[in-house]
Amino acid sequence: MASPLTARRILGFCSLTHAAQDGISVALNLVLPLLAQTFGLSYAQVGLLRAMKSAVMVAFEIPGGVLSERWGERRLLVFGLFCAGFGALLLPLAQSLASVMLAFVAIGIGNAFQHALCSAIISARFDTPARRGALGLYNSAGDAGKLGFSGLIALTAWAGMGWQGTMGAFGLVTLLFTALLWWFFNKTGVGSPKTAAARRASHGTGWGIRDQSGFSRLCLTSFLDTAVQSGFMVFVVFVFLDKGAPTHWASFALVLSLIGGMFGKAGCGMLAGRLGPKPAFVLAQAATALGLIGLSLLPMLAAFVLLPFLGMFLQGSTSITYGSVSDLFDPARQSRGFALIYAVSGISSVVGPVLFGVLADSHGLSVTLTAMALLALLAIPPALTLRTPS
Repeated sequence: MASPLTARRILGFCSLTHAAQDGISVALNLVLPLLAQTFGLSYAQVGLLRAMKSAVMVAFEIPGGVLSERWGERRLLVFGLFCAGFGALLLPLAQSLASVMLAFVAIGIGNAFQHALCSAIISARFDTPARRGALGLYNSAGDAGKLGFSGLIALTAWAGMGWQGTMGAFGLVTLLFTALLWWFFNKTGVGSPKTAAARRASHGTGWGIRDQSGFSRLCLTSFLDTAVQSGFMVFVVFVFLDKGAPTHWASFALVLSLIGGMFGKAGCGMLAGRLGPKPAFVLAQAATALGLIGLSLLPMLAAFVLLPFLGMFLQGSTSITYGSVSDLFDPARQSRGFALIYAVSGISSVVGPVLFGVLADSHGLSVTLTAMALLALLAIPPALTLRTPS
């Protein structure tokens, strides 16, 4: 176990990595409507473009978790952060749909080498009482990055400035931070191949799943929950454009949702501690379903007011589901455990936007929001059967 000061610094660097990666990823949702206008994309094509980024992330998520046990987390984390920065720099320069796709692929690769590896690093350096709190701070940092990056994109749009300069700046800052991360990891020895070899030598083989049935139910719950989240985050700006909001105001719809989500992840975690994970998840999903229906029915201004409350429950539910991963996996296989659950969520992020995009093209956004609400409710039954070790 690392010293308290070193552990906090490691948590800080991992949190900054999370903020940069998730910030760039979510900023794409604000750029998508502008890319749709530039290249004449349909809703289905928008969903497919976003799903392609998620598909690349899924493809590398589990291999990243497995390879970290041989190569160490350090190299993979730095490589992933470099890819995200490169993609953010490339996107403003894109002159064709092919170059846009390349930028999305680079950012997707970057996202793959981050969540599971950082979660495993943090879990290994905090004891059990402090681990959930440290992982909670790490997850909140991702939300802060989402809010900060998307907020800057929205502000520049409101000021009449192009998004290209802001996105390019995100990429440049991320590349500079990549060099700083490499220096820090080398200095502290975090995620080194030598450390990975020692872990392999001291623990057995296998995936390390303690409760396969419980983990399967957790994966199903996470899949349904993430499908709603990913679909909503892609199309929320389009919902407000459809209600007649100007582009620079519609972009703030995502920001308001993220503000709610940032507080919701902490709030839902505390709610689960007070009520228990099952009642808390049922409450979060029911509130999400009601909020989605309300969003489709309310006029524009009232819908803006609703957004932070909807975002609170829509995104806060992940604090309830992801907190169980460490309990279901052997300590030596934490990277694989987090890689698996993030891969499941990534697959859902591929499927959700595409299906909801096709539905929006054929039946409109109001019907699509209703379908999201129904899917949120469908996540409740598998969650109610979930049992985790005490």
